[in-house]
Amino acid sequence: MGTTALEERDNLEAELEELVRSNETLMRENELFESYLQRANPSLLAEDDDGGAKRKQMASKKLAQTLLTAEQKYDIAANEMEELRDEIESTKSQSEKLMDALKSSMEETDVRIAEVKKDAYEFKRDIVTGAENFRTGKTIAEKVVRYMEEKLRTKTALAEKLRLKNATLKSQIQKLEGQLQQKEDMGEVLHVIDFDQLKIENQQYLEKIEERNNELLRLKLTTGNTVQVLNTLKHRLSNLSAESEWLKRETQLRKEALAKISEEIGRVEQEKEQAARLERKLRKESESESKMPQILDYVQQKAEMHELERQAASWMRKVEIAQLE
Repeated sequence: MGTTALEERDNLEAELEELVRSNETLMRENELFESYLQRANPSLLAEDDDGGAKRKQMASKKLAQTLLTAEQKYDIAANEMEELRDEIESTKSQSEKLMDALKSSMEETDVRIAEVKKDAYEFKRDIVTGAENFRTGKTIAEKVVRYMEEKLRTKTALAEKLRLKNATLKSQIQKLEGQLQQKEDMGEVLHVIDFDQLKIENQQYLEKIEERNNELLRLKLTTGNTVQVLNTLKHRLSNLSAESEWLKRETQLRKEALAKISEEIGRVEQEKEQAARLERKLRKESESESKMPQILDYVQQKAEMHELERQAASWMRKVEIAQLE
């Protein structure tokens, strides 16, 4: 008895697993068939939703009529596979277009960022640093106004250039549309080979345009680097020029000080010469009056001599200091 019960339970479990797999297969077939009906005949699904209760009552009667053959299932699966393949191709094409648009936007953003960095560097060079007054430390308003006016003129010229280019492109588009309309009116039809040739030429032109755009971007980056190096050298030259001017002024001040010291040395030499002549004169007068000078005269002359020697030594030290400077 126990063995029979176990066998029956195993059989029931096997049948249950088989029913579950069959149910899953039917659910996938129903989803596939519903997708096919949604695309081929959506009204049938709507009617099925409205009369769902009645159809459940008649399901057992029409079961033989609703079953699909293997060939019909194959056709539905093939149609759905083709439709899914088309959707994948369409999604892939849209994704490629979106990637191209995003790539173009990124390249344009990179170029714009480089231009903004260049404008910011030029503004810092010409206005923040170059337009600063050395005495007051404030920015000179006239230079700021000239800088803004120059930038405005540049932007205006660029806008005018783009406007003319846009007008030229519009005229070319109108011309090409007119030629196409004329060909259509004349009954000229392009063959598949012509379209293929045009596609090949268009691809070649697009590759050339891409190469030129990359070359232009590379040249812009090189120009930006060159401008930065040039600005750095200009800044260094400005600093060296300012230092040279300061050295010139300092040299001029030293020359003026040296001239004053030379003038003082000359005056001291004259005073020294006058004192020496006075000493010789007094000595002669003293010798002529008496062989033996008076003690008070001697002391006074000695004091005067010491004072003159002290002044001469002081002026000699000044001369030596001036020569060392």
